[in-house]
Amino acid sequence: MTRLLGTPFVQRIGFYVLAAWSAVTINFVLPRLMPGDPASAILFKMSELGPVSEQQEELVHRLFGGARGQSWWHEYVGYLNGIVHLDFGRSISFYPATVSAVVKSGFLWTLLLVGSATVIAFVLGTGLGIVAGWRPGRALDSVGSLTSIFLHSLPYFWVALILVYVFSFTLGWFPLSGGADIGVVPGFTPDFLNSAVRHAMLPAATIVLTSVSGWMIHMRNMMASVVNEDYVLLAQAKGLPGHRVVFSYAARNAVLPSISGFAVSIGMVVGGSLLTEMVFNYPGLGSLLNQAIVNVDYPLMQGLFLIISLTVLAANFVVDSLYVLIDPRTREAA
Repeated sequence: MTRLLGTPFVQRIGFYVLAAWSAVTINFVLPRLMPGDPASAILFKMSELGPVSEQQEELVHRLFGGARGQSWWHEYVGYLNGIVHLDFGRSISFYPATVSAVVKSGFLWTLLLVGSATVIAFVLGTGLGIVAGWRPGRALDSVGSLTSIFLHSLPYFWVALILVYVFSFTLGWFPLSGGADIGVVPGFTPDFLNSAVRHAMLPAATIVLTSVSGWMIHMRNMMASVVNEDYVLLAQAKGLPGHRVVFSYAARNAVLPSISGFAVSIGMVVGGSLLTEMVFNYPGLGSLLNQAIVNVDYPLMQGLFLIISLTVLAANFVVDSLYVLIDPRTREAA
């Protein structure tokens, strides 16, 4: 039992559990340190939208404290119990819908759009970086580097506006905004999937175009720094096939920093997609966060911050575990 607790995998799990508990606790403490009384402000807004029951009033005080709140410890226990049951109260922006239902709907849209676009940009940019960095200074490297630097300097919203003007407003190839056609019932039906894919093409193209260059530049520089390493030259001198030297020797070591960067980029998914989702009026987490801030919707903001924090931790845990499998030096150090 003692040997099991001392293994790196168990220690890693313990670290992420501690980080998740810290994120949950900070999410509980922050509203109580804010000036004024957030709970009273939330109840006032809810009373303008409809009658507020005793249970709803108690839930708001449990989540945000306030003058009628109980001791912090009592509220903290109730807050943790609410998180276990995904009970974050009701959203003011989408009243009377619950925060859990609102976040769930936006999370699925963001996961499908931004998650898939980020993975495509990572794979495409890393692949192009491997090709460009393997023979630095050649025509492909020169053209690719200049093009990627140009694309990397373009802001999200500018690329999105250009794509909307060309492909939606002028050519009419893709819808102007939204996540699907009005009247199409969401579900795994051919009509909805076809509509959702058509609506996602331009937002996904915006994310891929503006982020693929960053992955390419980074991977190109890492490849250029390892192609002359001794182990790569030795592999070439032994007569190994070219593709094996590129992918099994050079790219395998050069891609390690990019994998760490990919885990960090997951945390920027929502922030980076905010402007894109606003331009295309896409119903994802970025749009929800914008509406929550504009409407001072504390329950929705608290739910979004918590989901984003836990998603980033989960992504880092998965990538951290994969890193151990890819890099044998990490296993030996462990």
